[in-house]
Amino acid sequence: METKDLRIFQAVAREGSVTKAAEVLNYVQSNVTNRIQYLEAQLKVPLFYRSNRGMSLTAPGEKLLDYADDILALIEEAVKSTTQYTEHPSGPLRLGSIETAAAHHLTQLLKDYHCAYPDVELSLTTNETHQLLHMVIEHKLDGAFVYGPIHAPDIHCISAFEDELVLISEPDKHDVSHLLTKPMLLFDVGCTHRTKMEDYLRDHGIVHDQLMAFGTLEVIINGVAAGLGVSLLPQSSVINAEKMGKITSHRLPEAYRHLEICFIHRKDSFYSSALSKLVQCIESDVGQTPSYLVINT
Repeated sequence: METKDLRIFQAVAREGSVTKAAEVLNYVQSNVTNRIQYLEAQLKVPLFYRSNRGMSLTAPGEKLLDYADDILALIEEAVKSTTQYTEHPSGPLRLGSIETAAAHHLTQLLKDYHCAYPDVELSLTTNETHQLLHMVIEHKLDGAFVYGPIHAPDIHCISAFEDELVLISEPDKHDVSHLLTKPMLLFDVGCTHRTKMEDYLRDHGIVHDQLMAFGTLEVIINGVAAGLGVSLLPQSSVINAEKMGKITSHRLPEAYRHLEICFIHRKDSFYSSALSKLVQCIESDVGQTPSYLVINT
């Protein structure tokens, strides 16, 4: 069994088809098919159920995928270890981020990092906090910027940025008690903003059954600007829309306004030089207050 075969098997398992796996790996489709058939013949068990809808893992296939994930992660860490002590880190650094942090906090940090270490191949995936945590735990990301603090046994959590949660409405609306009766435009269940809004409504005895789930920050802001409803978002993510007169923001009580954005990575993962340098950059910036948090009351 070769490492290449495990990578092909892992890709087919993740993508659910030979065609998609071949595209991801940039391989010829017939080569992927042949290697999967060879692997099944070598192990003497079927690894996939095949149907018109794609390929799904058999029980032996699921067991092999667990081992493949661990083996390939260890191989990747072994490669990274060769650059542990170099002052000129290189190679891939796979990062994740919540959308609001990616759009408004990471631009300058990643720009400075890239200028200092141009040989590092940065990639950034956006998702919500729980999914990003899962991806870091499963070695799919080297680290991620999420809402924190995160208390997980295998995760190291570093405070990175601070932000403030605000209620936003269409322009020139200032009666908060009335605004809270309007539909709430929020991200999907599990989002920190949504959880805080639900806590705020419950603690103030407000029964609200008009919670609308939207997938992107831009759609939520545009919906609020059009008068569809109100939302709860980080101050950093709405400041430009407010300057343009699209929305009005309203400060929340102290107990609900604070947001902490943390950088997380696995405790047991090998510290590549690229990851170590990023952590140093983050820690050197902690404690600096962004200008958008200086809010006039």
